[in-house]
Amino acid sequence: MAKRQYWLMKSEPDVFSFDDLWKAKKRTTLWDGVRNYQVRNFMRDVMQVGDGVLYYHSNAKPAGIAGVAEIASASYPDPTQFDPADAHYDPRSEPDEPRWLAVDVRAVEKLARFVTLDELKEHGGPLADMGVIRRGNRLSVQPVTAAEWRAVRRLGGLK
Repeated sequence: MAKRQYWLMKSEPDVFSFDDLWKAKKRTTLWDGVRNYQVRNFMRDVMQVGDGVLYYHSNAKPAGIAGVAEIASASYPDPTQFDPADAHYDPRSEPDEPRWLAVDVRAVEKLARFVTLDELKEHGGPLADMGVIRRGNRLSVQPVTAAEWRAVRRLGGLK
């Protein structure tokens, strides 16, 4: 069995917040709309069912980590790429050779308190090199180290 990996996944709270995920059927949703090859490759080559997820609210005031989730499925073709009515439609993607992938994400725990981006920046220590605080890092899905995972959980009031 592969070693558990950890991820930070960004969603705009007015599009799909952690509370929305928590209220979803089986607390699970399709993570669709990824249109970045590096993120697609993470989903295809690295992500495994059971990997931990820090659910990050982006483009929010304040931005930060709202909850803990997990990867609930292996990657599979993102159905939105084939739907001309969807904002994520990709006319160059073919059903027999899909270009884009999705995974299912399941809410696991609510943080006792929201951890802001400013707190992540100020914390230092194991968070000093965390991808989300690096200038110019705009990936919507990014790896998180085990030390970063533990530090964020502690900041959010979880054991």
